[in-house]
Amino acid sequence: MRIIVTGGAIIRDNQGRILLQRRSDYGDWGLPGGGMEAGESIEETMIREVFEETGLKVRRHELYTIYSGSRMKYKYPDGNEVVFVMFIFNAEVDFKWRIASDNKTLIYHDQNQESLQLEFKSIEDIEIEEISTVQRPLFEDLKQQVTTLLRS
Repeated sequence: MRIIVTGGAIIRDNQGRILLQRRSDYGDWGLPGGGMEAGESIEETMIREVFEETGLKVRRHELYTIYSGSRMKYKYPDGNEVVFVMFIFNAEVDFKWRIASDNKTLIYHDQNQESLQLEFKSIEDIEIEEISTVQRPLFEDLKQQVTTLLRS
C-alpha cells in the first residue's frame, strides 16, 4: 500500500463560506489540493495545486491540521489502495474580480480540466455524501468545530 502526501487549502470568502472544487475525475466535491511532487515542500505543493485547480495565487497561509491513519485509507476505482497523509492549510487569496453574478461561483477556465465547478458554500450547506470520501473526515470535523492539529 502506497502513502500519498497531499496539500490542500481551506479558502474562505468574506461571508466565511469555503471554496469547494467539483473534480472532473470522480465528480465529487472537496478542497483544492493534490499530491506532493518530488523535491517540493508541503507548502509549495498546496500553493501549486491551488493555482492549477483554481487559478488563484495564495498570498498567505498557515497550517490548519494534518490527517493520517486509518480514516485516510482510499481505494481507487482501478483497485489500487493507498493511504493519504493530508496537510490542510488556511489560505488567503485574492478572488475579488473572479466571482460570478450568482455570488458563489468562482470563474476559472481550467486548462487541465481538473475542476468541473468551483463554488463557495457555507459549512451548513455542504452535504457530506457529496464530498470525496478521503476528505469526509475533514468536513465532518469542520461541521463539529474540531480544532486539533493532528487527526487520525
